[in-house]
Amino acid sequence: MTTLLITAPALGHTFPDHPEHSGRVPAIMQKLEQHNILSDLHLLPPASGLVGQVRRVHTEQLISHIRYTSLHGGGRLDADTYCTLESYDLALQAVGACCQGVDEIMSGRVHNGMVLVRPPGHHAEKKSFGGFCLFNNIAAAARHAQINHGLQRVLILDFDVHHGNGTQDIFYDDPSVLFISTHLYTGFFYPGTGSARETGIGLGLGYTLNVPFPPGVGDNGYAQVFTELIRPAVAAFQPEFILISAGYDAHWADPLASAGLSLTGYAHLSRTLVQMADEWCRGRILFILEGGYFLEALAGGALNSLYALCGRDQIHDPLGPPRQSEANVTDLLYALRQLHFSGS
Repeated sequence: MTTLLITAPALGHTFPDHPEHSGRVPAIMQKLEQHNILSDLHLLPPASGLVGQVRRVHTEQLISHIRYTSLHGGGRLDADTYCTLESYDLALQAVGACCQGVDEIMSGRVHNGMVLVRPPGHHAEKKSFGGFCLFNNIAAAARHAQINHGLQRVLILDFDVHHGNGTQDIFYDDPSVLFISTHLYTGFFYPGTGSARETGIGLGLGYTLNVPFPPGVGDNGYAQVFTELIRPAVAAFQPEFILISAGYDAHWADPLASAGLSLTGYAHLSRTLVQMADEWCRGRILFILEGGYFLEALAGGALNSLYALCGRDQIHDPLGPPRQSEANVTDLLYALRQLHFSGS
C-alpha cells in the first residue's frame, strides 16, 4: 500500500501574528521527519494550479478580486482573511496540489494520500472568501474527480472544529456529493452555520449531514457519532472516492476552539475513515489540510492520520487526554438519527 504526500507550505502567504501562518506545514514536516515516516511515503512536489479548476467551484468575480488584491500587494480581505503579493498564485497551487492528489490515486500509482496545503479552503463559498480561506481546495478536488475521472458519487467529510460552510454552499443542491461536517456549534462561534436542520435543497436535499457538537465533545462522542450516524450514511451513499477536510483544531489544546478530541481520538477517527474507504471505494481517500493552530497537536494529528493511511498500528500522543470530563452526545445523536433516518 503506497501513501502519497504532497506539500505546498505557501511560505509567501503569511501575516504578522495571524494563527494561519507559514510555520504550520513546516511544523508537520519536522514531526514526520522526527518519527521516520517520510521514507514510507511517495513524495511529490505540488503541481501548478489552473484557473479552470477554480472556476468549477467559484465565480469569476471572486477569482478576479483575489487576483487583483494579490497583484496590488495584498492586505486584509476581511477581519479574519488576508492576502499577500504571492497569495493568488499560492492559492492556485493549493487547488492544483489537491487535484493532483486525486489524479495520483485514480491512476493507481498510489493507494491513498495526504495533501498539506495552504491557504486552507473549506470556508470559501462559491462567491466569497472567508475564515482564512481564499479558494475551496477540497471542493475543486471533488469536481476534478467527477469531471476528469467520471466519478458519480464523492464523499466529503469535514472534521475541522469549524463548520465547512464554503463546501456546504458549493454542493448544497448537488446529490452527487455527500457532505458531512462534525463541528462545534455554539453562540458566537465561527462561522455560525452548520445546524442539524441544514440538510440540502432541491435535488441535494438529504445530501448534507451536519453534526453540531456542543463544547467539550471528545474521543468517545466522536467515535459514537461515527459508528451510529456517519457510517450508516456513508454506507447508503456508497462513495467512489472520499475526501477529508482534515482540521486538527478540535483538539482540546487548540487556542481557537473548545472541543475535546485528543491525538488518540484523531488517530481512531483516521483509522475509521481509512477502513470506510477500503470497504466502499477501493481505498481511495485523500486527506486535505484545513485548520489546526496549536502546532504540537496539528503535527501530531497529521502524523497519526498518516500512520492510519500507511496501515501502521501506531499512535503518537504526548499531550494525552483533556482534564475536563467529556460532553455527552446521546441526545444529539438521537435527534440526528431521527432527522436523517426516520423510523430508525
